[in-house]
Amino acid sequence: MRAARLIQLVLLLQSRASMTGAELARQLEVSERTVARDVLALSEAGVPVYADRGRTGGYRLVGGYRTRLTGLGRSEAEVLFLSGVPSALREMGLADVASAARLKVSAALLPELSDAPAAAAQRFHLDAPGWWQPAEAPPLLPAMADAVWDDRRLTARYRRRDGEEVERELEPYGLVLKAGVWYLVARADPAFRSYRADRFTAVTVGEERFVRDGTFDLPAFWEEHAARFARSLLRDRVVLRLTPEGARRLPHVTDARAGREAVDGAGAPDARGWITAVLAVEGPEVAYEQLLALGPEAEVLEPPELRARFAEAAARGAALYGEG
Repeated sequence: MRAARLIQLVLLLQSRASMTGAELARQLEVSERTVARDVLALSEAGVPVYADRGRTGGYRLVGGYRTRLTGLGRSEAEVLFLSGVPSALREMGLADVASAARLKVSAALLPELSDAPAAAAQRFHLDAPGWWQPAEAPPLLPAMADAVWDDRRLTARYRRRDGEEVERELEPYGLVLKAGVWYLVARADPAFRSYRADRFTAVTVGEERFVRDGTFDLPAFWEEHAARFARSLLRDRVVLRLTPEGARRLPHVTDARAGREAVDGAGAPDARGWITAVLAVEGPEVAYEQLLALGPEAEVLEPPELRARFAEAAARGAALYGEG
């Protein structure tokens, strides 16, 4: 552990002109006293670390010293491609590996390029979780991530939608973070399936490794799975008339793909520019909440029960505003 910290200290000083003891302590997550002892140990080992005294002092490497300990290990090289998603790395327990990889890359850069990582980090940031959702990682996610990285089989207990718990033997192929929710993509029986990570109640990582299917494409699988899942939710149909403004806004208040398909499949506009469209919806309750946002830009024609509900809402609104 200490040897890794000493290397990290040298790489930090190599990537910057000078750092204070407090800055090093914060980066290494140790005390300033430990930093001082580590610097002394490096000096005794022949690494030219110089301490500037005084209130504005700090530590620096003398004479342009550069270590050759910058070769990336396999895990560091792999995780480097995820370094743009820091929250995901933390939740999978890979933050330390990513930090070491970034330090090695920074240390290997020419001095005139040493500010490139910081410049990029201050200009681009990916915030994966959705709005108004607690950013709580599933407690078993790090174990799943370890199994994914090492291609190790999992024995897991999983809570299905109906609340029943089942046991599964899985070959974990990948993890997907969708709108703040983690999913495990795994092969079982022998199809590929996706599982919500927060529904796993127990996970045991086995010693046995599995052989990956070289033709499996995680992004392609997820894109197809997500599209199929979205289509499966849209079980009902609503017939409605839309103004030009209503047609423009429909994909923004309902499922975007269903909204675009409804508008594209509509007939020719009438004399006032209204179109009649058939919209796929999740159900009457969801359709009511979504289409209510269009106000007078949409008229529901079918089903009759939903039309009656909109008529009642319109009458209540007219009475409310008519009172003034």
